[in-house]
Amino acid sequence: MSLSMYQASVPVLLRGLENLQAIIGKGEAHAAEKQIDPSVLTGFRLFPDMLPFTRQIYIATDTAKGCAARLAGVEAPKFDDVEMTFGELEARVQKTIDYLKTFEPGQIDGSETRSITLKMRSGPLEFTGQSYLLQFVLPNFYFHLTTAYDILRHNGVELGKLDYLGGKPNA
Repeated sequence: MSLSMYQASVPVLLRGLENLQAIIGKGEAHAAEKQIDPSVLTGFRLFPDMLPFTRQIYIATDTAKGCAARLAGVEAPKFDDVEMTFGELEARVQKTIDYLKTFEPGQIDGSETRSITLKMRSGPLEFTGQSYLLQFVLPNFYFHLTTAYDILRHNGVELGKLDYLGGKPNA
């Protein structure tokens, strides 16, 4: 049996987002326990030219919702990028999860050859649906998910590999 575009996208992104939600929750609990101003963590960068924690969450969620929408040939909802607290960031992730759960396999399966163009500052990037998913979405999504994890871990939040990977995968 072959793997469908839906199976390779929506469930994978949902799992990552659910894990991200748990990671954000651990960051929030850590800040409360250690009496750290939460904005120290949400505004933290690993290096001056890197984006802060909040932007890592924005990009991970935008990548996920944009993926499903583009593969299905529909317009993705716009988020205003105003979330600053752990609670607001968790809500944004939940809003993305809820959006992804509205997609059915029939909307995305067969999108391997769909033409997808991303408008970038440097110029347009052209993809087929399959190359978009495998060569752009998944690496980009995991980069920002990993960076968010790393920011919190760097700041002492007790996170481990299983927090990143999540619980037992669905069969």
